[in-house]
Amino acid sequence: MLGRQTAEALAGRGDEVTVLQRRPSGLRLPEVLADVTDASSVLEAVRGHDAVVHLAAKVDVVGRWRDYERANVQGTANVVEACRAVGVRRLVHVSSPSVAHAGTGLVGAGAEPADPRRARGHYARSKALAEQVALAADRGPLAVLAVRPHLVWGPGDTQLIGRIVERARAGRLPIIGSGAALVDSTYVSNAVDALVAALDRCESARGEAYVVSNGEPRPVAELIGDICLASGVAAPTRHVPFPVAALAGVAVDAIWAVRLALPGLRTPGDPPLTRFLAEQLATAHWFDQRRTRAALGWTPRVSLAEGLTELGRAPCRSGPPE
Repeated sequence: MLGRQTAEALAGRGDEVTVLQRRPSGLRLPEVLADVTDASSVLEAVRGHDAVVHLAAKVDVVGRWRDYERANVQGTANVVEACRAVGVRRLVHVSSPSVAHAGTGLVGAGAEPADPRRARGHYARSKALAEQVALAADRGPLAVLAVRPHLVWGPGDTQLIGRIVERARAGRLPIIGSGAALVDSTYVSNAVDALVAALDRCESARGEAYVVSNGEPRPVAELIGDICLASGVAAPTRHVPFPVAALAGVAVDAIWAVRLALPGLRTPGDPPLTRFLAEQLATAHWFDQRRTRAALGWTPRVSLAEGLTELGRAPCRSGPPE
């Protein structure tokens, strides 16, 4: 969703855009069909370009560490090396606020340094390492910055909206804790605008990480309820105490790890809950946007209310990405 709309926005303003992905996108743009872990294909994709936006990542809630490390860390290293090899001058690395989240609440936080030692779970840890790889390459003619969009959502989203709707429809979406923790999110059009702005401001804002969000924190129960109502499903009303959910998440994490490790077993789908998810749903995480907006010359143009209206006009597709 985010990659497609970013490519469309860049092409729409007149940039010559090449996209790299594993499957045909349907975009009327030159494309290289490959995995980001294929260094030679990455080199082919960036050759002849003066800027790169790197969004490719493994974002599943569970999985084997080696798969996260291969896609997120080694894939980022391939992008950096390709940029240096062909003289790309600007690289925008798409990261995540989870790279600096140690499980406690984030209230009006800034973009703290990525910390793979304290990051929670394989995804966050691998993205923290990837961000370090990317920002370490900011030297000489190659300007690099990292953008951390927080909880990107919008019509067609299968990562956040699709999972919320699917679980709400099945009656498997409880509110963890009181539901009062303030959480911010980012409507997809605003995230796209921020990435385009980052590309344009890369050389003046280089070497830094910037958190991007709508800047409209809401109680998590309210946000989830509004998403459900906009998507045509009933909002959840059942509450589960955080200690209970956290213990359940630890148990589920252990079970899924065993299932993933046993040879011959079919890879399990999404677990009903993880420790990381329980923490995300029960703790505040919203960010001070003043530094980001000043550095990128960017402000959100679609409010939370307007985004929910757009979501209500579009059909929702449940489940993980194909």
